[in-house]
Amino acid sequence: MRGCISIPVVAIAMSIFASSVLADTLQTDAQNAATKWDEAYNSGDMETLGKLYTSDAIVITKGMPQSGEGIRTFFSGLKAKGWEDHRTTVKTALPKDNLLIVSGRWEMAGPAEGGAKKKFEGNWVNVLEKRDGAWRTVLHTWN
Repeated sequence: MRGCISIPVVAIAMSIFASSVLADTLQTDAQNAATKWDEAYNSGDMETLGKLYTSDAIVITKGMPQSGEGIRTFFSGLKAKGWEDHRTTVKTALPKDNLLIVSGRWEMAGPAEGGAKKKFEGNWVNVLEKRDGAWRTVLHTWN
């Protein structure tokens, strides 16, 4: 059987290709979810921002965890204090059962001494769950 590719080799190659396509799709889905969040926050649309979270979501802040209406209130407060131009870049999107564990970098402009704006940045992690056909945040934290 020289010159023939065995069925197991083809199956392995197809499996690797399918895994790569799935990983790319999940990465794109995660970045799209992050971009929707950025757009809602930057435009001040806290109603839309709130809908990007599940009803039982938790946002871990420096002060205390936020849930429910507290999530919108927290981010409205940040926006009112001059935190703006939020941008998120997804670095990893790892599937786990019906969840997607997403991590990456965030940056935004915030108040600095003398009323100037300063760039702040760090790492973030979101756990997303597919509900009603869309990825929604279940857990959100950053540093």
